Amino acid sequence: MHNGHKISSLSARTGAQFLSACSLIILLFSLLASRSHAQDWVRTGSGLGVDKVRLAVPDFKPSTGDPQNTALLKTFNDTLWNDLDNSGVVELVSKSFYPLQVPGQPAEVTFPAWNAPPPNAAMLAFGNLGVAAGKVTVQGWLYDVKNTASAQVLGKQYADVASDEATRVIAHKFADEIIFRLGGGIPGIAESKIYFVSDRSGHKEIWVMDYDGSNQRQLTHQGSISISPRVSPDGSRLAFSSLTKSGWDILMYSMELNRLVGFPRFGGTNLAPAWSPDGAKLALSSSRGGSSQIYECDASGGNLHRITSGKGPDVSPVWNRKTGAQVAFVSGSTGLPQVYTMEADGTNQQRMTDQGYAVSPNWSPNGQFLTLAWIRKYGPGEPGSSDIYLMDIASKQWVQLTHDGGRNDFPSWSPDGRHIVFQSSRSGKEEIWEMLADGTKLHQLTFTGRNSQPNWSWK
Repeated sequence: MHNGHKISSLSARTGAQFLSACSLIILLFSLLASRSHAQDWVRTGSGLGVDKVRLAVPDFKPSTGDPQNTALLKTFNDTLWNDLDNSGVVELVSKSFYPLQVPGQPAEVTFPAWNAPPPNAAMLAFGNLGVAAGKVTVQGWLYDVKNTASAQVLGKQYADVASDEATRVIAHKFADEIIFRLGGGIPGIAESKIYFVSDRSGHKEIWVMDYDGSNQRQLTHQGSISISPRVSPDGSRLAFSSLTKSGWDILMYSMELNRLVGFPRFGGTNLAPAWSPDGAKLALSSSRGGSSQIYECDASGGNLHRITSGKGPDVSPVWNRKTGAQVAFVSGSTGLPQVYTMEADGTNQQRMTDQGYAVSPNWSPNGQFLTLAWIRKYGPGEPGSSDIYLMDIASKQWVQLTHDGGRNDFPSWSPDGRHIVFQSSRSGKEEIWEMLADGTKLHQLTFTGRNSQPNWSWK
């Protein structure tokens, strides 16, 4: 009896342990499934959920004997490859799988060499580049190599002055043509710009660069502190905040005139201008009436009126880029800053974040998501890092996009909704970084000085 009791106790204990292990496994799988589901809705909503097309991109071939060909071919080939690699819509076939003979003209395409293993490509982008009489000419094609009867999807020819910058622009244009056709008809972003703050000249000024970090150049020369650059939807104007003799004012820079243009001084501290999607209005935070509140005005600065009236402070407005009917903002009315949304007239305010320290909301082009910088654990005994999060507006579901990489802030969406640019100290100082909207393919864009507060152009 005694032995039997021992055996039955052991069996019961073993059974309990087995059930406990099973429960743990079930819990683990449910957590993994929920995480996978969360990533799924992010990818689908940001246009990353479709299967990627296998694309082969052999280096373009020289079509003339000009000495400039070598350097410009390298610029073109590197730019085209990087644009496509960063697009999030294609899977580039490794060049190690390519046949020895690559085409520069349609007549040179050998379909079995590309559509069967080892390349096993579905699509082939190829062409040639040549310099003559100071002009560079590029011919490029996109072929569906699985459809040998009617392979050509795209055929383009470009010509410009034979310079490194012009060749880079041609590569961007051709990449965008490919991405448009293989990415569901959404325009590519290779010709878009990123505006940001840099102190590399000795003062915090507004700078601009290509989406991939090339061609960085200074726009403003205030000799003071300029922050919060926001480019208009049509790309013609840049609103920003600058410390002037009268305090923090909103200033307006004309991209067409390459200089500041007139804009009213409102009094108080005026920060974080934000454009409505139609370019007709600006939202901003201003302390002209006491504590910081959200105001709205015409694009010229007229018809200024307040749209929040809580105890605040209310700052960092950003419009719903799809509808223009809602504004997200940050409020300290309940203590630590939290992200809220409201109708554009200030009604129907809803708190979106449930804890911690949440700032810098930015609305996705499709109106479905907000990105924000969030310290979910904040305060003594609860250390946390500032990371970029993505939140679904309707459900308030969120996903953390950055992990264990310094302080991350000021996320801004690309025009195609597939990429996010942000500020991070992960390299040891503030720099601009870029990633896909699901948090993958992180890469650094700036390296000189301290760089912050990026704002991606609307197109």
